[in-house]
Amino acid sequence: MTKANYGYKDGSGEYFITIDTELCTSCGKCVEVCPAGVLEMAEDELDPLGDEIIATVSEVHRKKIKYSCAPCKGGETQELPCVKACEPGAITHSW
Repeated sequence: MTKANYGYKDGSGEYFITIDTELCTSCGKCVEVCPAGVLEMAEDELDPLGDEIIATVSEVHRKKIKYSCAPCKGGETQELPCVKACEPGAITHSW
């Protein structure tokens, strides 16, 4: 299992979106439903050949995920749009 972690850790907590690159089917549904444009389809950074396109967190959002994802993180029981759209369950959030 290969997991790509995008985000950061600071004094208030850990803020990561993790994408299991083996489970990602490159369908792009998570990108379509993300209201903040946090996710994009790009080459797999963990793939040495770089020929597979998967969901990733865009570079511009990696250092501010806590804020970019805040509108979707409403309550503890709320299922996030990107997680809900990902049928194989490749996306998780750390907070």
